[in-house]
Amino acid sequence: MIDLEINQEQLKRTVQRAREKNIIMPTFEEMKNPELIPDKVKKKLKDIGLWDINSYNLFRITWKNEPQKEGGLYNGVNYLELPSQLTGVDARIIGLVGKWMPTGSHKVGATYGCLVPRLITGQFDPTYHKAIWPSTGNYCRGGAYNAELLSCESIAILPEEMSQERFEWLSNVAGEVIATPGSESNVKEIFDKTWELKEKRDNVVAFNQFSEFGNHLWHYEVTGNAMEEVLKAEMRRDENFRGVTITSGSAGTLGCGDYLKEKYPNSKIAVGEALQCPTLLNNGFGAHKIEGIGDKHVPWIHNVKNTDMVIAVDDEDSMGLVRLFNEPAGHQYLNEELGLDKELIDKLDLLGISGVANMISAIKFAKYYELGEKDIILTVFTDSMELYKSRLAEMEEKFGEYNKIDAAVDYNSHLKSLTTDYLEELTYESRKRIHNLKYYTWIEQQAKDLKELNAQWYDYDNYWGNIHNMTEQIDSLIKKFNKKVGLLKEL
Repeated sequence: MIDLEINQEQLKRTVQRAREKNIIMPTFEEMKNPELIPDKVKKKLKDIGLWDINSYNLFRITWKNEPQKEGGLYNGVNYLELPSQLTGVDARIIGLVGKWMPTGSHKVGATYGCLVPRLITGQFDPTYHKAIWPSTGNYCRGGAYNAELLSCESIAILPEEMSQERFEWLSNVAGEVIATPGSESNVKEIFDKTWELKEKRDNVVAFNQFSEFGNHLWHYEVTGNAMEEVLKAEMRRDENFRGVTITSGSAGTLGCGDYLKEKYPNSKIAVGEALQCPTLLNNGFGAHKIEGIGDKHVPWIHNVKNTDMVIAVDDEDSMGLVRLFNEPAGHQYLNEELGLDKELIDKLDLLGISGVANMISAIKFAKYYELGEKDIILTVFTDSMELYKSRLAEMEEKFGEYNKIDAAVDYNSHLKSLTTDYLEELTYESRKRIHNLKYYTWIEQQAKDLKELNAQWYDYDNYWGNIHNMTEQIDSLIKKFNKKVGLLKEL
């Protein structure tokens, strides 16, 4: 749960630090509706770049930033619809675009949802504590970025085989960067390093994205609302919203599916994972290449009882389509053979590696349920290929220069031929099987309470309902904090 108990002494120091460092915090309501942000703050943003280390960029933690790198304000939800010419299914597939958030990924929102409740309650003292961000990439980038904007010191922990761009960027933002053994699927090694730091240092606080409900709540409230706005703008009276397909890293983004199910009770939540590490699908293990999704365990914050389907995505499909969508020969093929217009082709780099996996999940979902042109599926394009250029260079070095034949092979092998293999529509018992897998990671290894694990399942409505109802209380505390800091009046 999200603890909102106040530590008055530490809160006083946090308020003073915020006053000294010019820190004003946005509420959840402002992140959902940037039109509520004070005009004086908006005026400041006109001279600030999207990724700048500037505390006013906290007010750019929203899906509604203008799609520009310098000085933009707000212009509705950023999203992209993929045409049937590309996807091969009649159903409409629409994805929220994460590129136009600070750091280029929606994880900046999740980390805000984790850190800020600890600051506004005084549980985290920026004059003493350091924030640990255990992650497979974007989460620790978002955490280090927000920590810097909020004048907190941070420690980023991620596997050594993650992309070069992640390490280069973190080296300039995080106070410490620790590389753990392995690749995307080596999450336990990250957890072990976190425990080691906590045992050796008394001034560190871990914000584990896999267990922090601020992550789930931010996506439930902010991403869920953004998706609802897209549906209201795009869905005609004779159309139906069928569900969301989201690959599970921390499972935080799946919170948007909980929100949408409350608004559209007949919709479904499909969770994707790598076929090379089919933990949810088959209690499996392994290593894979889809950066941005974690595995070998079920995240503590995954609301498994509300999940309808598991879809395994072959990472060879994801990586093949990454080249097709980003190489000049791939663009030429898509234009000449599929008839895609160049404006759409130029936007395909908005899909990073996990974004491509989300698209694949949506296609498999549409094929399984035999969805038609009046059906809508929502997903998330978490980040863009701007964060993975080194991966394109590595593939060119390994496989050679990309040509039109390669494009034809990738399209036919990894997109046109997608089927409903490695997919399971969950029953009550299969949901419970997945939920029970949490025991081995979280009770045996991470010291969570067995009673809470059971409450997630057996006291379902109260447990998840209490979490989903916390935003108003958190917003009230943010407003009180800002008032104590006193900077809003001085703008």
